[in-house]
Amino acid sequence: MSHFNSQTFPSVAVIGSGYWGKNLVRNHYALGALKLICDKNEAILAQFKEQYPDVEICLALNDVLAHKNIQGVVIATPAETHFDLAREVLLSGKHLYVEKPLVLREDEAEELIQLAEDQKLTLMVGHLLQYHPVFIRLKELAAQGDLGRINYIYSHRLNLGKIRREENILWSFAPHDISMILSLAGESPESVIATGGNYLHQRIADVTTTHLNFPSGMRAHIFVSWLHPFKTQQLVVVGDQKMAVFDDIRPWPEKLLLYPHEIRWQNNMPVPAKAEPERIEVSQAEPLRLECEHFLQCIGNGHRPVTDGHEGLLVLKVLNASQQSLDQQGVKVWLQHDLNSPIVKAPPHLPKPSKTPTLSEGFIHESAVTDDDVVIGRGSKIWHFSHILAGSRIGSACSIGQNVVIGPDVTVGNGCKIQNNVSVYKGVTLEDDVFCGPSMVFTNVFNPRAHIRRMDEIRKTLVKQGASLGANCTIVCGVTVGRYAFVAAGAVVTKDIPDYALVMGNPARLMGWICRCGERLTDSLECPSCGNAYEFDSEDVLRPR
Repeated sequence: MSHFNSQTFPSVAVIGSGYWGKNLVRNHYALGALKLICDKNEAILAQFKEQYPDVEICLALNDVLAHKNIQGVVIATPAETHFDLAREVLLSGKHLYVEKPLVLREDEAEELIQLAEDQKLTLMVGHLLQYHPVFIRLKELAAQGDLGRINYIYSHRLNLGKIRREENILWSFAPHDISMILSLAGESPESVIATGGNYLHQRIADVTTTHLNFPSGMRAHIFVSWLHPFKTQQLVVVGDQKMAVFDDIRPWPEKLLLYPHEIRWQNNMPVPAKAEPERIEVSQAEPLRLECEHFLQCIGNGHRPVTDGHEGLLVLKVLNASQQSLDQQGVKVWLQHDLNSPIVKAPPHLPKPSKTPTLSEGFIHESAVTDDDVVIGRGSKIWHFSHILAGSRIGSACSIGQNVVIGPDVTVGNGCKIQNNVSVYKGVTLEDDVFCGPSMVFTNVFNPRAHIRRMDEIRKTLVKQGASLGANCTIVCGVTVGRYAFVAAGAVVTKDIPDYALVMGNPARLMGWICRCGERLTDSLECPSCGNAYEFDSEDVLRPR
């Protein structure tokens, strides 16, 4: 067999060449990158040697790690082996691709991410459908606003077999759907409910449904089964302007359909108005080939993979939360935006301080008020005369200053700091590590009148991870403030703010770009303080290099 490739890629080894690994072998060979195949099965290796005579084979991991001409390693072994193998690969100084899931434990994933970053190595997770040309096109349509506001996403991944014993259907099928949904949502879920049934084995779920609730109000539903009479692979995205259907079973010209359905109001009643679907043309290509090529390109150019270690960790956390709910017969599992910290109810579990609290202690000051159905994360502090209204959820390690009002039904992520005299009204969501300066203002109704009730016209505001809102600034409702953006003191924000943007004035205008550490970037998009460098991606969104 010969292979052809028009560009030179780094050399890689594939560890594990069985059910799915053989496809990774085939694609890396076709790209001219495959140097070595490692497997414990000598019969399989002999077959590959006959098929690919110019590729080396071996039985031991040490032979892979010691090979000086191999820059990257692809792991396609059972999930329980991923961590030990991946750690050894990264310690050997080689770039790494790991089939989903990255690992089974979140602390192990965090260790691998830190190790890859310390060694300046690529760490990529095999969430295949993120590289499907149809999903890429669907994501572009959503980003361009063609669908309007996304209200609901559901996915069906159903088949009869292949039935596994090393993992249940949730861990086998759902990671791909979770990855796609999180990518479209652009935010982390705040709660998960999962239910299922064990029919072939007492302890292994064959069918599960998972429900994700997001801070913005978006919902998602995932139905997976290997006990279904026919194969279904479908992702439906319901926007308030159009609805998109990605059906991977249909032939290429019909894999992506756009339905311009809408809901019209007549006599104060919703009436559906149906329209013929539009077929979206997408160039045909094998998703796995594109995924393998992306890994090789990231090794060569040092760019972050679309499905890097952080994305893999986020999917893992949703899987673990889903499994926790599944194990408890569908109990709702509440999550904060980093999906990590445990949550306790207030006030009885949080003591009144008898002394100055340490950083790890949480408390509610005796002058503060917390309503019923309030949840407050461990280590959070609620200071004098503040009021947390019903239905609100505060993450862990937050600092809520004096005379702060939060709620009702507001979600605040982990590690947030809300300074004195701030009101976080219903409709506002703060992701992790958001800073709200003293006396800054949120609104939630665009055209308020004292004599007209407009609480059913609330416009939602989302402040994404790490953003800072300066003292006395105003955030007019209905906008999104991007990740690590910086709103200067006194600014008035009337429209969406991009990630890492620095805005000033009334109305707020883009004045430059700012690093995650809070220092203004140079014209070359480098931080003079910490040395981090940034670049614009294909969607003109600033991100770290």
